[in-house]
Amino acid sequence: MPTVINRNEIANYIGHQAAPTEWHQINQQQINQFAECTLDHQFIHVDEEKAKATPFGSTIAHGFLSLSMLSHFAEEFSVIIDGFYMGLNAGFDKVRFLQPVTVNSRIRAHAKTLSIEEKKPGQFRLSTEVTIEIEGCDTPALVAEWISVQMVK
Repeated sequence: MPTVINRNEIANYIGHQAAPTEWHQINQQQINQFAECTLDHQFIHVDEEKAKATPFGSTIAHGFLSLSMLSHFAEEFSVIIDGFYMGLNAGFDKVRFLQPVTVNSRIRAHAKTLSIEEKKPGQFRLSTEVTIEIEGCDTPALVAEWISVQMVK
């Protein structure tokens, strides 16, 4: 569940580390569906037989699939300002893919609120550092600084 805060509490949530999200298993069907949506059918993602001969030993999720999972995980880790009625994705200041996610791996997100600024009345810009952890792996799948905008009544 997101953490709902009042405007007068914003300063208290800079540096807020959310609890890790629930685990999500990346399966071959999800990888294939992502390949269809993005038209990225590189064999390492969709050809299970050829992928066995790679250093990974199996297919791997697209890096952008792992990144796109932030939208799913945000439902758990977000800090939401009371009166929120709409959110916008404003992009990323940094994205680094550090470790491939092999098929059937479980991932989850860790998030830290870096900043919250009211840019215009009722429009708040949030910067969140997000790390996608792979279960049983010391190196994360990715680290990103995600920028979002919350529209607040």
